[in-house]
Amino acid sequence: MSNDSDLIKLYSGRILALAADIPHLGRLDAPDATVTRRSPLCGSTVTVDVQVKEGHLTALGQDVKACALGQAAAAITGAASEGASLAAVQLGRDQLKAMLKGQGGVPDAPFDGFEVLTPAVEYKNRHASILLSIEALAEAMESAQDVT
Repeated sequence: MSNDSDLIKLYSGRILALAADIPHLGRLDAPDATVTRRSPLCGSTVTVDVQVKEGHLTALGQDVKACALGQAAAAITGAASEGASLAAVQLGRDQLKAMLKGQGGVPDAPFDGFEVLTPAVEYKNRHASILLSIEALAEAMESAQDVT
């Protein structure tokens, strides 16, 4: 069982720094698609706006109301997704899910920044918040692709 020192390690300075500096924070004026995801367990909510051209992300907006881990994940997602294809985002999402379940390593670049969240593997109640932004991004890109 985890103890207090493990929980303190989980909220490392690196995670808190990411949480304080989320790229693409704010909403887009004219998104191709918007998706809001909410974690019922903790109440964290992420809204993602995207613009997609020729299958690649050209603009991203994020409204993040989440714990430090969810905010750090949104920062990693935002930084890694610039210009990404839907397939790359889906792969990053799937690899992150596997990592959190202890069934895989750190996601491939450009989503390898999720390495900082490996201590969260032990905290299943935090997984939904960590996954919010990348799941919302993948869903929004899928929706935008269907429209174009």
